[in-house]
Amino acid sequence: MNNPPRKSIELMFFNAGGGHRAAASALDTVIKESGRPWDIRRTNLMKVLDPKEIFYKTTGMNWEDLYNTRLARGWSVGLAQELKLMQALVRLTHRSMALRLKRHFKKTRPDLVVSLIPNFNRPMYEGITLANPTVPYVTILTDFADYPPHFWIEPRQSQHFICGTPKAVEQALSMGYDSAHVHPVSGMIIRPDFYRESHINRRVELAKLGLDPNRPTGIVMFGGHGSRVMLKIAKRLDDLQLIMICGHNEALASRLRDLPATAPRTVLGFTSEIRYYMQLCDYFIGKPGPGSISEAVQQGLPVIVVHNTWTMPQERYNSEWIRESRAGVVLESFKLVRQGVDEVIARLPEFRASTARIRNRAVFEIPSILEHILSTPSHEARTLGPDFEDDEEESEETLQTVSALKIAARRAFSSKPKRLN
Repeated sequence: MNNPPRKSIELMFFNAGGGHRAAASALDTVIKESGRPWDIRRTNLMKVLDPKEIFYKTTGMNWEDLYNTRLARGWSVGLAQELKLMQALVRLTHRSMALRLKRHFKKTRPDLVVSLIPNFNRPMYEGITLANPTVPYVTILTDFADYPPHFWIEPRQSQHFICGTPKAVEQALSMGYDSAHVHPVSGMIIRPDFYRESHINRRVELAKLGLDPNRPTGIVMFGGHGSRVMLKIAKRLDDLQLIMICGHNEALASRLRDLPATAPRTVLGFTSEIRYYMQLCDYFIGKPGPGSISEAVQQGLPVIVVHNTWTMPQERYNSEWIRESRAGVVLESFKLVRQGVDEVIARLPEFRASTARIRNRAVFEIPSILEHILSTPSHEARTLGPDFEDDEEESEETLQTVSALKIAARRAFSSKPKRLN
């Protein structure tokens, strides 16, 4: 008896912020461990859209680096306006991008395309529709909620959405999608190792790091590139025991190590052992990113975050989720970080009980949803927007406009905004 042909699933990600790549990697791992007869391809969208790295050669950096550098410097004011600029660029060039994606999907021939990327879901949908209109298209929101318009959820596309919060489900339904195309899961995608049984001796491991097992310990993280605000947090909490993780920002790690402190402290650069260090801690301090919040809560850590003008626009709902879930404390500024830590430590049993009630199994739930989508024939007419013409040509004028707007975006991201607080 012949085995049925293996299905091919293409996971689309990019490197802005790091969470999209991490989600694709985690989902890839769980699918392979499940034994499903699928071939998984992880594709960096930017390698498809700019295969000759023209943007890198023109500007000296990858476009995702603009975003990541700005986060590391703490320059997040103005990102809402710059997001609109980028979305305008996507709208202007969607036809050119869709044609490139069409050629890509013609070569890779996926049976299912899964987007873990915001802002580009229209050209990706158009690209796979042009290549093969029978292939299902799925968007997995890696944020707690959409930031409309044109961020995660595009209107009038024959596609599926996988949403990790009731808020995101409500947003998709309000855009006209029905329940057959909107699939709720119990949270954000996080790495499967956060669920695996662990038998570490917390006291022993703290002592190995030169930390006091009898003192409350906080972990301070601001993504894969750190943030300069960690210096201010370290100064304000100089008498508290902290594990500070700076990611790829070794310059920041060096400055933190040089700061005087009256309590034991461990400063690290990049590490893949985030779960290990979280297991040694009592609370989390960081930016309200969906990945870091979800990882901390999965480890039972109450979170201390800030919501103010500097909060990333797509992360502003996250503070509301934290309050509703009673998963931690939301501050107006990290100038109040001492107050936040005092509150968390005073109410630690209460916060631990709240985090224990949050059962996120999303990374294990999603493969079954994808399996259902793959096995359910669609009789819907896959259509493109009325302004789209598939003539396989990209005008020189469009390409020149793209180049000019990319350079303008680089200048916008490289300019230091005025600090408001």
